[in-house]
Amino acid sequence: MKILGIETSCDDTSVALFDSEQGVAENLVSSQIDLHDHFGGVVPELASRAHLVNLLPLVDMLLARQELELGDLDGVAVTNGPGLIGALLVGLSTAKALAVAGELPLVGVHHIEGHILANALTAPMKLPATVLVVSGGHTEVIHMPEVGCYERLGGTLDDAAGEAFDKTAKLLGLPYPGGPHIDRLARQGNPDRFRFPRPLQKDPRIVFSFSGLKTAVRLAIEALPRPLVEQDVADVCHGVQEAIVDSLCQRLFQAAEQQGTPAVYLAGGVSANGRLRRRVADEASRRGLHFVPPEPVYCTDNAAMIAYAGWCHLSAGRRDGLDLDSFPRGPVSTWR
Repeated sequence: MKILGIETSCDDTSVALFDSEQGVAENLVSSQIDLHDHFGGVVPELASRAHLVNLLPLVDMLLARQELELGDLDGVAVTNGPGLIGALLVGLSTAKALAVAGELPLVGVHHIEGHILANALTAPMKLPATVLVVSGGHTEVIHMPEVGCYERLGGTLDDAAGEAFDKTAKLLGLPYPGGPHIDRLARQGNPDRFRFPRPLQKDPRIVFSFSGLKTAVRLAIEALPRPLVEQDVADVCHGVQEAIVDSLCQRLFQAAEQQGTPAVYLAGGVSANGRLRRRVADEASRRGLHFVPPEPVYCTDNAAMIAYAGWCHLSAGRRDGLDLDSFPRGPVSTWR
């Protein structure tokens, strides 16, 4: 079964082909980082217009490279939410048109489910599992007994972890997106200089909070002499990264212990963070839990995860009609 995946939820235009016999046959991504870097974040209208320009040429490129016609496919999977509504509509409208033209089944995929199932593109998932979803817009913990079944155990009360990374980077004058730069610079930071707060550590719930951390980081940066020197930047990066990773790891393993799951996983853009991956790997090993991190290419937004998730839906007999709508926000839900 060959499934075309389309992902346009934010600022990356991506198309992919998942082949049930060979796995990910193609995963193409057109990045908009240079377009939005000047503004220090994603401008929704610009993102939508870029998707309009990039999407169909990417589909044509994918089919040509795979020597396929539209009719050779077995289905079209598309992210229909959550995300930037204008960006989502570009992908959804295109997917519907392709499905009609090729007389193919259509299936909408929740963006977060795509990120969760991206783990299966690296190695078979061991279920049931506890999954930490962490990105610029999401920070939550999901219990996953099987593919298609999801229970939200808790999440952030205010800001997402990825937003805290990006806000810190902007305050430090680092390029957008900030997370990878903080990850790199933190390795040269002094671990004893900045000790930022870890909110809600004694709260028994599976909850996160990063708004107070963002304020503490801003005040610390404002107190530094100008101009900032390289070591100042590295020290702040180390301190904020440790605070975020501590909070994330605490809740992930707290939830895994409560649920009694034998495996833990990471999902979302922040799951590419090297410090987070190492900390989760070490703690999972200490507790005897299964953990295989997703490949970095499948951590950020990509259509391979959408194509694979679509294959899971279609294999189970689930499909959507042409009345499928997009939505800007909403929890990942059970469909099986």
